[in-house]
Amino acid sequence: MTDKAAPGWARLTVLVASLALLAAYVLPLWKITLEAPQYPEGLGMLIRVNTIEGIEPNDLDNINNLNHYIGMKRIEPDSMAELRFMPWILGFLVAWGVAAAAVGRRWMLCAWFGLLALGAAAGLADFWRWGYDYGHNLDVENAIIEVPGMTYQPPVIGSKKLLNFTAHSWPASGGWIAIAAGLAGAIACLSGRTGKSGANAGARAGRTAAGPAAALALVPFLVVGAACAPDGPATVRIGEDVCDHCRMTIEDRVFAAQLVTERGKAYRFDAIECLAGWVVEREGPDSPAARARLWVADAREPGRWIRVEDAAFLHGPEIRSPMGGGLAAVPAGADPGSAAALAEGAERLDWDAVLDLARAGRITGHRAGHGGIAERPGPGPGPAREHSATGG
Repeated sequence: MTDKAAPGWARLTVLVASLALLAAYVLPLWKITLEAPQYPEGLGMLIRVNTIEGIEPNDLDNINNLNHYIGMKRIEPDSMAELRFMPWILGFLVAWGVAAAAVGRRWMLCAWFGLLALGAAAGLADFWRWGYDYGHNLDVENAIIEVPGMTYQPPVIGSKKLLNFTAHSWPASGGWIAIAAGLAGAIACLSGRTGKSGANAGARAGRTAAGPAAALALVPFLVVGAACAPDGPATVRIGEDVCDHCRMTIEDRVFAAQLVTERGKAYRFDAIECLAGWVVEREGPDSPAARARLWVADAREPGRWIRVEDAAFLHGPEIRSPMGGGLAAVPAGADPGSAAALAEGAERLDWDAVLDLARAGRITGHRAGHGGIAERPGPGPGPAREHSATGG
C-alpha cells in the first residue's frame, strides 16, 4: 500500500509547500507583544528561525530591563541551542519535500507531512518549556518587585494578563506560511491515494475529480494569504469604547474612525477630527501613524470602514460631528447615497487636506454633542436624521 506512486497534483502540492518553507529564513515565525498603560505603543519581539529580536530596535532591551525588576532572566538569543538547530531542521524539511515530490512515492509525501507536524509540535512544546522556566524560575533575591505567588509565563498562543501587562502570542508571517504548508501537505497525503482499477476506479474518480484541482489551487492562496499580516479594521464598540484622543465615549458610528499600527494595536476615535488631531500631534518618521492603517466610517453605511486614502471627506457647518469638526466620510468618487444630506453644501476633501485643517487648528473645536446630521432652518422639512445619536 505504501509503495504506490502519488498522483502528479499531490507531488506538485508538496513541492510548492516545501519550497514555501524557505520564507521562514527571512520572515519571523512567531510574535509576542506586551501592552501596558506606560507603553501605549507596546513592546514586542519576533522569534526567527535563528534568533530573537525586538519588533522595534530597543524593544528587546526594554523587555529585559522590565524583567530585571521582577527577577526574570534576560532573553539572550545566543544562549538558546534551539536557535542554532532550527535552520538545519528547516533545511532538512525543505530537502525532504523536494525529494518526495521528485521520487513521487506516497509514503514519502505522507512522511514529509508527518515530519513537519512533529517538528511543529516539538517546537511548541519547547516554547512552552522555555516559557515555563522563563516565568517561574525567578531570581527573587535580586528582584526589585516581588509579588508572592505570582508567575509570569507568557502564553504559547493567545493572550494573557501579567500584572498590568497584557501579553499576546501569535504566529507571525513565517509561522502562518508554515501552517499553510502543513495544511497543503495534509491534503496531499490524505487525498493523494491512487484508486483501484476497473469499475471501482471509475466510480472513485467521479467522486474525487474536483479534489486534486481544488487542493492544488488552494496552495498558492494559502501561501500568499499567510504571508500577509491581517490588515482589516478593528472592532469599535459603540457606547463602550473611549476615544483615544478626546477620551469621550464613542457614541455615533456615523463618524467613528480608527488607526491600527503596524504591530496591530488599534486606536479608536469618536470623530474624524480626533483621528486627524491624534495623527498631527505625533507627526514624524517615528510616529506610530507613519506605517499605520487608518480607517473612517462610511457615513452612508455605518459599520462599514473605508481606508482614508480611499475616502472623500465632506466638510461643512451642517455636519454635526462629535467634536465640532464638521467632517464625515464617504467612498471617493461614490454617490453620497443615503448621506446626501451631508454632501449638500459641503466641500469634498482628501485626507491630506483634512490633516492640513488639523494643523491649522480649524477642526479641533469643542465637543458639539453626538447629534448626527444637523437640520437646516427654513421652510419645508429638513433632511431626515437617518442615524440615531447612539449609532443604532
